[in-house]
Amino acid sequence: MTVFPTMPSRINRLYELAYNLWWSWHPEARALYSTLDPDLWEEVGHNPVRFLSEVQPERLEAVANQAAYLQRFDTILSSFDAYMHPAKQETWFSRTFPELGDRVIAYFSAEFGLHEALPIYSGGLGILSGDHCKEASDLNLPFVGVGFLYPQGYFRQGITRQGVQEASYDKLHFSEAPAIPACDANGNEVMITVDLPGRQIHAKVWKVQVGRIPLYLMDTDVAPNTPPDRELSARLYGGDREMRISQEIVLGIGGVRALRALGISPAAWHINEGHAAFLNLERCRELVAAGLNFNQAREAVAANSLFTTHTPVPAGNDTFSYELVDK
Repeated sequence: MTVFPTMPSRINRLYELAYNLWWSWHPEARALYSTLDPDLWEEVGHNPVRFLSEVQPERLEAVANQAAYLQRFDTILSSFDAYMHPAKQETWFSRTFPELGDRVIAYFSAEFGLHEALPIYSGGLGILSGDHCKEASDLNLPFVGVGFLYPQGYFRQGITRQGVQEASYDKLHFSEAPAIPACDANGNEVMITVDLPGRQIHAKVWKVQVGRIPLYLMDTDVAPNTPPDRELSARLYGGDREMRISQEIVLGIGGVRALRALGISPAAWHINEGHAAFLNLERCRELVAAGLNFNQAREAVAANSLFTTHTPVPAGNDTFSYELVDK
């Protein structure tokens, strides 16, 4: 739980803006925070949620009475409101495909590089996924992202005098992140389960708002998971082969179940790299359970699935032994 200082009512929408990553690609929005206390802004890693939990109340009171700051605040919040609630036919998607507004696209990726305040990415794949989300928001696509909320998403690199890399991880405290628990239509926090050998894995689902589009991120560090299973979503690309395939099962199968629990029925399923490939097996399982045979289910799944890769070389793709898959 994040504890915030008392906010003057005149500028209390700074809280709302902090929890929408719209600010991550609008520097003028970030400046509403950074100009309050530049040193603190650097100290908290440009994270507005953490910033608001640590900024001095006196500083908030001061800017709430500064005409120049309030003028900027009103202008930026007006732009934010216009962006979030566009007039009909004002966005590219609504003009180009007005009949497809309810046809949701689900986008699965192991990492999303949205901003340094949410370190759940490693490199190019994450930046690509993050930019997909931002562009989908700008175009107003009916789009949802699915991934993991890693508390240790990437490491800081150190090099010893012997030239050996040393990795140190800064733990992301979710209470300080621009993320909230995802809730179903009844207001209940969403928790999904996935079967792994000899046990069930539970995962809590979090929601990150990226402009107009939601990003749903799973977290296995919850009861009643065992300590090793709590680590499944701890680090991006960590662990041995069994942990990696377990992560990918939770991402693919668990991601489908998370969307079902949220009442979201995608019309198209986009797998960005192979990490979420198990989602196609889960969708086939659903269709077979509904009465189709496997070949019919496979054809139906293939008809609205999309796969993209940006590392079409063996070193950039996971492979698992038949013995491990059978297990």
